[in-house]
Amino acid sequence: MMNSRERVLAAINHQKLDRIPTDIWATPEVWEKLRKHFETEAETRAALHIDGFASVGPQYTGPSLPEVPENESINLWGMQHKRVDYPTGVYYEQSFYPLAQAQTIDDLEQYSWPQADWFDYSEMRGAAEAAREMRVVQCGYMTPFYQHNLLRGLEQSLIDPIDDPAFTRHLLDRVCDFFYQQHLRMFETCEGLIDVAQVTDDYGSQTGPLIGLKCFREFYKPHVQRFIDLCHGFGIKVFHHDDGAIRDFLPDLVGMGIDILNPVQSTCPGMEREGLKRDFGDHLCFHGGIDNQYVLPYGSVEEVRAEVRDAIDTLASDGAGYILAPCHNLQAVSPVENIVAMYDEAWEYGRL
Repeated sequence: MMNSRERVLAAINHQKLDRIPTDIWATPEVWEKLRKHFETEAETRAALHIDGFASVGPQYTGPSLPEVPENESINLWGMQHKRVDYPTGVYYEQSFYPLAQAQTIDDLEQYSWPQADWFDYSEMRGAAEAAREMRVVQCGYMTPFYQHNLLRGLEQSLIDPIDDPAFTRHLLDRVCDFFYQQHLRMFETCEGLIDVAQVTDDYGSQTGPLIGLKCFREFYKPHVQRFIDLCHGFGIKVFHHDDGAIRDFLPDLVGMGIDILNPVQSTCPGMEREGLKRDFGDHLCFHGGIDNQYVLPYGSVEEVRAEVRDAIDTLASDGAGYILAPCHNLQAVSPVENIVAMYDEAWEYGRL
């Protein structure tokens, strides 16, 4: 029998497994329901046989953040979020985009760009050493396109490359120089201890890409490649999260060296599991794959179990290269019995 660390690493490296490893992403409401059912988070993870990842990162020690009203938040980039209570759960929706009004490169230079020195890295190594005894250690989150969206707003960020290429390149240089320097510091501090880092973005919608390949290759790809090379230079595997229909981007991303693809939203055009495994299974470990829009929230227990079996049969058809998880966060509308069924079927059917 493997432990969780050994099992997840074997899946990533396309090696022989004792069973299909599992992970969980869930909203706070789901965790509250699971804790009521199993009493604690630790007991939940044990009962559901969840392998998962451990995460480490630095402590923010930079300039004090401005005060904001109750039920709002602000981060070091100046992005503000407001609490919104939906019928199915609570989300903090972004309400302020700090560079939305910028029009020139001079405007960008007036912005207070985050600095790698705004963090204390001193406790990271000890945390990574402790975590890796049982878990794969994940560190870092680098997102050129997504960060562009968050700084400018989605609509304006889609217009920028067409409307003002020089402005866009300058903004991305500043964003990505910070990411690079911060992650270099983290990787140097924890050299030899980090297994996985996220070089991630969100290029896909439900029906197709948000941007074209030409735009990706001209503006974002060089930065993504720089981050991938940084990770690989430290022996770190690259976890790439990308929602939706991103099939058109996969040849580029695989050629650039991503190692793990999440969330495998198989209901979107071009993202069918069998085709992904056939075309990219030699290069990628798939993470996710269990439908989180219909099957988990609204399907029957047997539909959930059938979904798990199909995901294992396709994404792990060679007995490797798959970490089973919901495709994105479990939502509050997903019944506990369906969540339990997903992990129970993975435990029973996923033994190899």
